[in-house]
Parts: sequence; structure tokens; C-alpha cells
Amino acid sequence: HAAAESKPRTRQQLPQPLRYVLGEQRLVFSLVAHLAAVGLASRQYQSSGGAGRMAFEEGTGGVRHGRVPLGLKRKGLRVVVTGGAGFVGSHLVDRLLARGDSVIVVDNFFTGRKENVAHHAGNPNFEMIRHDVVEPILLEVDQIYHLACPASPVHYKFNPVKTIKTNVVGTLNMLGLAKRVGARFLLTSTSEVYGDPLQHPQVETYWGNVNPIGVRSCYDEGKRTAETLTMDYHRGANLEVRIARIFNTYGPRMCIDDGRVVSNFVAQALRKEPLTVYGDGKQTRSFQYVSDLVEGLMKLMEGDHVGPFNLGNPGEFTMLELAKVVQDTIDPNARIEFRANTADDPHKRKPDITKAKELLGWEPKVALRNGLPLMVQDFRTRIFGDQ
Repeated sequence: HAAAESKPRTRQQLPQPLRYVLGEQRLVFSLVAHLAAVGLASRQYQSSGGAGRMAFEEGTGGVRHGRVPLGLKRKGLRVVVTGGAGFVGSHLVDRLLARGDSVIVVDNFFTGRKENVAHHAGNPNFEMIRHDVVEPILLEVDQIYHLACPASPVHYKFNPVKTIKTNVVGTLNMLGLAKRVGARFLLTSTSEVYGDPLQHPQVETYWGNVNPIGVRSCYDEGKRTAETLTMDYHRGANLEVRIARIFNTYGPRMCIDDGRVVSNFVAQALRKEPLTVYGDGKQTRSFQYVSDLVEGLMKLMEGDHVGPFNLGNPGEFTMLELAKVVQDTIDPNARIEFRANTADDPHKRKPDITKAKELLGWEPKVALRNGLPLMVQDFRTRIFGDQ
């Protein structure tokens, strides 16, 4: 018989990778733009000879970084911040936009708030995408700051399975994105990887003392796994990664009722409620102001060292000492009320930041008594409005 006449292939019959590309308009546009840019560079090279080649190789947009000609500014990077509508993430977004980067915020608004980044509406360098990182996303970016995950016990205990999915599946998705587009990836891990430490203060080489089946373990072990995945991608796929272990942080835009001790004390004092101290109040923590943390994250991302790095303020306070600072700042007559302690609450937590000082040139600058009034002003406005 005569050979059967070939029929045109439908989209569903195309190979899966090709169907995926056709379905991603952003990627198609990016490829077309890239081809156009290559064509333009080629014409410039032909018309200007060696000078054109040098301009192309030493331009700020490619892999090869050279000197920027006089009169030209540094070309901004395209940066994604997961959890960028949250407390820390929104302050990081402020800094990145201020230095001229284009920023994409990816947030599911579980703990993040649109109000935290609303002042950037209308900025052509700012984009916000409502998206949960447990689902893959395709973006063309140079850097990824991966902050997405509830960080307070009230929030991460609310849905522990979702918390560990965010830490594991979400981190896998963002590492996969970084690998596909060749972006540098920064993981915000936590001091909780040290658990209830037997070493004090904690250095980065300490492996921790974590309860793997406790009520906090969805967060603690999730972050430990995220660090493992990050290093596996670094070793196995030659991915550029950075790891920050963040200690207690405070400042404006914290969730008012998130259960963390600083926000608890400040909100309670402003509302004329007793300051609730759990246990005997002798547990210690160190508190860094949010601007210090953001500075540390940016120095880590721009530096040459993988980490992990402790980012925290080594000034150590007992819970009773913190309550006294809050009383001095807001209301000297505020009462203290003792309650039974929660399970798995670490007795001591203080960072050794020697490594960050030596390799990143970073150390915190804002003392608790200087940073707390700035947070109080923000909380007062949000609790009482214009009253």
C-alpha cells in the first residue's frame, strides 16, 4: 500500500520539553530578547572591531565583569526574594531597590503582608507574585534570596507538615530554579539548627543538639535539611550558594502577635497588659536589629564565601533583662507575669560571629536600647492608628 499521509503534529503530540517552553511565555520572550541582544552585539563588533569586542566582554550584563566606563552606573541585578513581603524580606527588598536592582517578590502571604511592600507600587523595578514556593516557578534572575518560611513558633506550629514542606520542597524548587538559570542562591537558615545547644556561644562548626520529634522540629529539622540540600547542589551541580544562620531579629514590620518574645513584650506593654515570661526568665537570647541583618545578608550574597555564617548580635540578655529594657522604653510600671515554659525551649542562645567579622567584614551596629524605640514607634502606629 501507499505510504500513509503524514498528519501535522498537535501540541499534545510534541515532546514534553518543547510543550513546556511553548507554555512559558516569559521564557519565550526572554529567549527572543537574548537572540536580539546577541545580534545587536554582533553588528557592533563588526562595525567597531576590537573596541566592540572589549565593550561586549567587559560589559556589566554578562558573565565577564570588567571596568565600567566613566559616566556609566553599575547595571542593576535581577533579584528574586522569596518571602519578600515578610518582616525581614521587605526590609531586604527596600535595600535592593535602593541600590538599583530589579526585585521580584514571591510570597504566599501566610505571614507576609502586602502593606510591607505597598510603598513600592508603581516602581518599574518592583514586581510582586503571589505564589507558594512548594510549587515550581520559572523566572529569569541573577540572584535568589530564599527567605520563604514562617519563622515564629505560633506560625510554624500551626501547620507543621506545611512548614517542613516549605523548607524541603520549597528549597528544592528554588535550588532547581537557580541551577536552571545560573543564579546565585542564598538560604536563610536559622540558629534553631543548634537546638538546645551544649556549646556556648555557638560557632558554625557546632552540629547542634536538636530533638527530631519535638513540637519545634518541623522548623528546626526542616532548616537543617534545607542546608543539606543547598550544600548537595553546591557540590553536585557546582551551584553558587550562600548559607546564613539567623539569630533572633527584631524591628518594624514584625507581626504584632507572632509569639516571639520581643514582639510579645512590646505589644503587651503598649496595651497595658502584663509582660508574660515563660519559665524562670533566666533563658538567654541575643537580639539583632533588622537593618544589621539585611546588611549581613547582602554582604554574604556579594562575597566569595559559602558559609554557613552566624548572623546575630552577640549581646546576650535573659528574658527578665529584656523585660526590664522594654519597661524602661515603654512603661516602667508594666507588670511581669510568669507562666509555665513551653516544650523544647532552648536555655541559651548566643552567636559566635568571629567568622562573619573576619570573612565578611560584618558585625551588628545597633544596640537593643537604640533599636527598640524604632520598633515601638511602628507597633504603636499599627496598634492604635492615629489615636
